[in-house]
Amino acid sequence: MLTEHRAYATIPAADMNRAKSWYKDKLGLVPHLEDSFGCVYRVGAGTSFLLYPAPNAGKAPNTLLAFSTDDVTAEVKDLRERGVVFEEYDMPGLKTVDGVASLGRFHSAWFKDSEGNILAVGDEPN
Repeated sequence: MLTEHRAYATIPAADMNRAKSWYKDKLGLVPHLEDSFGCVYRVGAGTSFLLYPAPNAGKAPNTLLAFSTDDVTAEVKDLRERGVVFEEYDMPGLKTVDGVASLGRFHSAWFKDSEGNILAVGDEPN
């Protein structure tokens, strides 16, 4: 059953060299594996994601990958120091203040990678 397996995200990149540089410079990530299909990045708790070449990068209107953190505010501060720009939202049910949304007991902040894909940092809803 799928309940026994980890999940991973797949993220498109129109320009793999630009995207790899962005993930390294802004997020401090380097590929664990790399081949003609793309790059696998390992992140916390044995999870990973695939960055792969595709012309449709940045077209999804939703979050493609969220990083879990115990301190959203501190993570936002650190990422801003690396040059990450956070999105500001003001719509019914979602309003950010200085890039961070309070969603009940959870907090989230969204940003875009070099390809226009929406990523986030947030409290993990377990």
